[in-house]
Amino acid sequence: MKERKLQPAKGPLQGKIEVPGDKSISHRSVMFGSLAHGTTHVQHFLGSEDCLRTVTIFRAMGVNIEQKGSSLTIFGKGPGALKEPLEPLYFGNSGTTARLMLGVLAGLPMFTTLHGDISLTKRPMNRVVEPLRLMGAEIDGRDHGNYLPLAIRGQSMKGIHYELPVKSAQVKSAILLAGLFAEGETTVTESTSTRNHTETMLEAFGAELHINGTAVSLRGNQTLTATDIYVPGDISSAAFFLVAAAIVPGSSLQLLNVGLNETRTGIIDVLLEMGADLQIENERIKGGERIGNITITYRELKAVTIEGEIIPRLIDEIPIIALLATQAEGTTVIKDARELRVKETDRIRAVTETLTRLGANIEETKDGFIICGKTKLVGNRVESYHDHRMAMLAAVASLIATTEVTIDDITPIATSYPSFFKDLEQII
Repeated sequence: MKERKLQPAKGPLQGKIEVPGDKSISHRSVMFGSLAHGTTHVQHFLGSEDCLRTVTIFRAMGVNIEQKGSSLTIFGKGPGALKEPLEPLYFGNSGTTARLMLGVLAGLPMFTTLHGDISLTKRPMNRVVEPLRLMGAEIDGRDHGNYLPLAIRGQSMKGIHYELPVKSAQVKSAILLAGLFAEGETTVTESTSTRNHTETMLEAFGAELHINGTAVSLRGNQTLTATDIYVPGDISSAAFFLVAAAIVPGSSLQLLNVGLNETRTGIIDVLLEMGADLQIENERIKGGERIGNITITYRELKAVTIEGEIIPRLIDEIPIIALLATQAEGTTVIKDARELRVKETDRIRAVTETLTRLGANIEETKDGFIICGKTKLVGNRVESYHDHRMAMLAAVASLIATTEVTIDDITPIATSYPSFFKDLEQII
């Protein structure tokens, strides 16, 4: 554990930041590059603990992956060249690696065992295991395969038509990955569209998809061909600085080359609805993903209600949006976010406890929050809950607290944003 004491900002936040590469896309670039035939080059890769877990796992399966700074070169030889790992695969705290790799490993002719840290070991896997079993997967583990550690005996799979009972891009992606190795066609139907990085990258690697509304279909046994990938800046990481500039009076901040995939930009919609002064410039497509520069300037905010179809587009940003709401005039209500209870921690409980300790007027509900603003925040000691987003939430809150904020452990931040404090110090 590494404690950190943080002082309130002495004045407005000013400057420019280029946030690290998108975590979701970085994971997928390694997976698809390793499954493809040929050499894949990845630029602006996020070298965080979580993404490096994915690199380590494919290296353990015989893939040659070279890293130089934020660039990766992946020498793929197709799934047939992957080797059975000699030791259990360790996923650390990476839920994305765990759930997506279940889809990959279920259809490969090998035996694997999977485990993670104490936080990941508490996160449910049955939402992925159930549909994979319907495809013919042989998976066993704690609580009948609901929790790590898990064991997988890879074998022939068959395509299925599956309606997602939860709004989860990880579950959708795991099924589509399994569909790559399955006989016949696999179709995944969602009630609300979730992030589509898997579909975008499948097409970039030459796979044929059929997308009809919220249904995605994939024919099995397709060959992926290597390509070059540029990873845009992670909007989930950018969100902390967008909120920081929106709540520190007098601030004006520009974030460069941020991913603007429409399935991820709910945070921008909320900021605009609350009255934030936010501009997007130099918008363009690079590597199949939309990117652009975002400039945000401090302005008084008003409360909103956040619910329904927008929730999957900002699920990871809800903790920092809760902080934003403490500085908006009126009562902000966040609903339909029960998924937050099965993240790295129960984020509904953790956000409520953290912001309450800092003086906010916030009430926990079964699927979100009721937040009354505008509220002056105070200094205090808070927990990270072994959760990177909770630690960064507390750091941003410290900027407007009346006195020092102490975070009990900042080490979880390395799972998604190793340079967070370096970037923060640039603009204070």
